[in-house]
Amino acid sequence: MSTAPELPLWAALVVSALMVIGAAIALIGSVGLIRLNSFYARVHAPTLGATLGVGSLLIGSMICFSVLQSRPVVHEVLIALFVTITTPITLVLLARASLHRDRVEGNPEVPKSDHASLDRHDG
Repeated sequence: MSTAPELPLWAALVVSALMVIGAAIALIGSVGLIRLNSFYARVHAPTLGATLGVGSLLIGSMICFSVLQSRPVVHEVLIALFVTITTPITLVLLARASLHRDRVEGNPEVPKSDHASLDRHDG
Protein backbone atom coordinates (compact mmCIF):
# COMPACT_ATOMS: atom_id res chain seq x y z
CA MET A 1 0.00 0.00 0.00
CA SER A 2 1.41 3.37 -0.96
CA THR A 3 1.44 6.30 1.39
CA ALA A 4 0.36 9.79 0.48
CA PRO A 5 3.20 12.14 -0.39
CA GLU A 6 3.91 14.81 2.18
CA LEU A 7 3.62 18.49 1.36
CA PRO A 8 5.71 21.07 3.17
CA LEU A 9 3.75 22.77 5.96
CA TRP A 10 3.48 26.11 4.16
CA ALA A 11 2.08 24.42 1.02
CA ALA A 12 -0.32 22.25 3.01
CA LEU A 13 -1.71 25.34 4.79
CA VAL A 14 -2.13 27.32 1.56
CA VAL A 15 -3.71 24.39 -0.29
CA SER A 16 -6.02 23.61 2.64
CA ALA A 17 -7.14 27.23 2.88
CA LEU A 18 -7.84 27.41 -0.85
CA MET A 19 -9.80 24.15 -0.77
CA VAL A 20 -11.94 25.31 2.16
CA ILE A 21 -12.53 28.72 0.54
CA GLY A 22 -13.49 27.10 -2.78
CA ALA A 23 -15.86 24.67 -1.11
CA ALA A 24 -17.43 27.47 0.96
CA ILE A 25 -18.01 29.63 -2.11
CA ALA A 26 -19.61 26.70 -3.96
CA LEU A 27 -21.77 26.00 -0.90
CA ILE A 28 -22.90 29.63 -0.75
CA GLY A 29 -23.88 29.42 -4.42
CA SER A 30 -25.85 26.26 -3.74
CA VAL A 31 -27.65 27.83 -0.78
CA GLY A 32 -28.47 30.81 -3.00
CA LEU A 33 -30.15 28.41 -5.39
CA ILE A 34 -32.50 27.33 -2.62
CA ARG A 35 -33.03 30.69 -0.90
CA LEU A 36 -33.72 33.00 -3.85
CA ASN A 37 -37.33 33.27 -4.96
CA SER A 38 -37.40 33.51 -8.77
CA PHE A 39 -35.65 31.64 -11.55
CA TYR A 40 -33.90 34.77 -12.77
CA ALA A 41 -32.42 35.41 -9.32
CA ARG A 42 -31.63 31.72 -8.75
CA VAL A 43 -29.66 31.29 -11.95
CA HIS A 44 -26.93 33.74 -10.87
CA ALA A 45 -25.91 32.25 -7.51
CA PRO A 46 -24.76 28.80 -8.70
CA THR A 47 -22.94 30.21 -11.72
CA LEU A 48 -20.94 32.63 -9.60
CA GLY A 49 -20.33 29.93 -6.99
CA ALA A 50 -19.17 27.50 -9.63
CA THR A 51 -16.78 29.92 -11.28
CA LEU A 52 -15.22 31.35 -8.12
CA GLY A 53 -15.28 28.08 -6.16
CA VAL A 54 -13.71 26.05 -8.95
CA GLY A 55 -11.12 28.78 -9.45
CA SER A 56 -10.01 28.53 -5.84
CA LEU A 57 -9.93 24.73 -5.98
CA LEU A 58 -7.87 24.80 -9.16
CA ILE A 59 -5.33 27.24 -7.72
CA GLY A 60 -4.96 24.96 -4.69
CA SER A 61 -4.50 21.97 -6.97
CA MET A 62 -1.87 23.80 -9.03
CA ILE A 63 0.10 24.68 -5.90
CA CYS A 64 -0.15 21.16 -4.49
CA PHE A 65 1.02 19.32 -7.59
CA SER A 66 3.63 21.95 -8.50
CA VAL A 67 5.24 21.52 -5.07
CA LEU A 68 5.04 17.72 -5.20
CA GLN A 69 6.51 17.45 -8.69
CA SER A 70 9.06 20.30 -8.30
CA ARG A 71 7.93 21.87 -11.56
CA PRO A 72 5.02 24.06 -12.60
CA VAL A 73 1.84 22.08 -13.29
CA VAL A 74 -0.58 24.04 -15.42
CA HIS A 75 -3.13 21.46 -16.58
CA GLU A 76 -5.63 23.22 -14.34
CA VAL A 77 -5.35 26.37 -16.45
CA LEU A 78 -7.25 24.60 -19.24
CA ILE A 79 -9.97 23.54 -16.82
CA ALA A 80 -10.25 27.11 -15.49
CA LEU A 81 -10.43 28.45 -19.05
CA PHE A 82 -13.26 26.08 -19.98
CA VAL A 83 -15.22 26.77 -16.78
CA THR A 84 -14.77 30.53 -17.17
CA ILE A 85 -16.00 30.43 -20.76
CA THR A 86 -18.84 27.90 -20.50
CA THR A 87 -20.48 28.95 -17.23
CA PRO A 88 -21.55 32.47 -18.35
CA ILE A 89 -22.63 31.15 -21.74
CA THR A 90 -24.82 28.57 -20.05
CA LEU A 91 -26.29 31.28 -17.80
CA VAL A 92 -27.19 33.44 -20.80
CA LEU A 93 -28.73 30.55 -22.74
CA LEU A 94 -30.83 29.40 -19.77
CA ALA A 95 -32.02 32.94 -19.03
CA ARG A 96 -32.93 33.60 -22.67
CA ALA A 97 -34.81 30.32 -22.98
CA SER A 98 -36.76 31.04 -19.79
CA LEU A 99 -37.46 34.61 -20.86
CA HIS A 100 -38.77 33.41 -24.22
CA ARG A 101 -40.96 30.79 -22.53
CA ASP A 102 -42.37 33.33 -20.08
CA ARG A 103 -43.12 35.80 -22.88
CA VAL A 104 -44.88 33.13 -24.96
CA GLU A 105 -46.96 32.11 -21.94
CA GLY A 106 -47.86 35.77 -21.32
CA ASN A 107 -46.35 36.07 -17.84
CA PRO A 108 -47.11 39.67 -16.73
CA GLU A 109 -43.98 39.90 -14.55
CA VAL A 110 -41.67 39.65 -17.56
CA PRO A 111 -40.83 42.83 -19.50
CA LYS A 112 -41.90 43.08 -23.13
CA SER A 113 -39.42 42.30 -25.88
CA ASP A 114 -37.33 45.20 -27.19
CA HIS A 115 -37.88 43.90 -30.71
CA ALA A 116 -41.59 44.78 -30.57
CA SER A 117 -40.84 48.43 -29.76
CA LEU A 118 -38.24 48.59 -32.54
CA ASP A 119 -40.71 47.17 -35.07
CA ARG A 120 -43.27 49.88 -34.24
CA HIS A 121 -40.81 52.73 -34.82
CA ASP A 122 -39.37 51.39 -38.07
CA GLY A 123 -42.71 51.44 -39.95
